[in-house]
Amino acid sequence: MAVYAIGDIQGCYNAFRRLLDKINFDPQKDHLWLTGDLVNRGSDSLKTLRFIKNLGQAVTTVLGNHDLHLLALHFEAKPLNKESIWLEEILNAHDRESLMGWLRQKPLVHYSKNNDRFLVHAGIHPDWTIEQAVSYAKEIAVILQGDNCKQLLNAMYGNTPHRWSKKLKGIEKHRFIINTFTRMRMLSKDNGLDFQYKGGAIKDKENLKPWFEVKDNQWKETLIVFGHWSALGLMVKPKFICLDTGYVWGRELTAINLDEKSQLIKISHQE
Repeated sequence: MAVYAIGDIQGCYNAFRRLLDKINFDPQKDHLWLTGDLVNRGSDSLKTLRFIKNLGQAVTTVLGNHDLHLLALHFEAKPLNKESIWLEEILNAHDRESLMGWLRQKPLVHYSKNNDRFLVHAGIHPDWTIEQAVSYAKEIAVILQGDNCKQLLNAMYGNTPHRWSKKLKGIEKHRFIINTFTRMRMLSKDNGLDFQYKGGAIKDKENLKPWFEVKDNQWKETLIVFGHWSALGLMVKPKFICLDTGYVWGRELTAINLDEKSQLIKISHQE
């Protein structure tokens, strides 16, 4: 049995299937970890969702910001616009309700206690322990799966508050949690979320730092697997793995064997 983690698929169904073929993925014995953003900018989001849903217990996926946006469209918390036009096919699908019911059951994070691995779309705030992060993610999951789902999806958009406090309550707390898990890249000196910078990791700006480089963090020795940051690209370190290698932008889709981190498998547009 092998456990493979794969970065943002973004509706690129054919590339995803070619990558699975390349790793000889067998759903009867292997397992997939997906970093979220299953849908949107690629042309086959509907096929992608259907295929992943049908993999059943062979796949673990978390929600990315584009997946949450799809749910917002489904619940009519947001109108369809030109930036999400590729999602219209899902909204018109005969199995839309089944797909959206499946998607809203997916968590924001997944933690495997047995091997101390943490899966998330964007990252984990350095002020949070792994246990706290799991608890905050469950708090959001309860709402997504309940009667107040539409209200949350409508109110989750926005960049404030940008700084964590245990005093945060209601939608301000929920928006910060969602932004951290699905949109975070850079942090300010006081660990505030910064949404302006979207380039690669930087070394020359004293006021900003990639979230995973904050030294005074609460994660201990946990391996954190994430995507979301295509400008950062592939990063494999002892405790951090970034797998968004920007296939939808003309680059590559990447898988890594989490038990043998030297085993990287990639699919490019040229293959």
